[in-house]
Amino acid sequence: MSSPSKRRDMDVMKLMMSDYAVEPINDGINELNVEFHGPKESLYEGGVWKVRVELPDAYPYKSPSIGFLNRIFHPNVDELSGSVCLDLLDLVGHVILPICEYCELYAKKGDISGTLTDDSDGDVSDDDISDGRSESSEDVARNADP
Repeated sequence: MSSPSKRRDMDVMKLMMSDYAVEPINDGINELNVEFHGPKESLYEGGVWKVRVELPDAYPYKSPSIGFLNRIFHPNVDELSGSVCLDLLDLVGHVILPICEYCELYAKKGDISGTLTDDSDGDVSDDDISDGRSESSEDVARNADP
């Protein structure tokens, strides 16, 4: 079994070799800015999303912190801070995911369907949005970086 630091180094290397734009912060590998494009055929298509990834010293045994740097309308992301609202990253079994897969949790087309009620057909309609905010594809695209 490899050491945690080797695992971190390997995961960061895989992330840097992926389709994501990765920028180390302060010349280290514990803090990264990651940029990815919204998935095709989704409300996020055409947008560029940026997240900050902070790897704890205990990585991979402790999950990374991930927060959006640009505004995104998503049911699992705090609108003001960009932080992930749910403990998705600390779920049992997710702790062993490589960093690249953590980022993919937020880049996937179908990730908002998991927040709907069980009797939902998986489509998000205006009835599913109860706080009165407009979350049309135009709003989503306007808040993404060009």
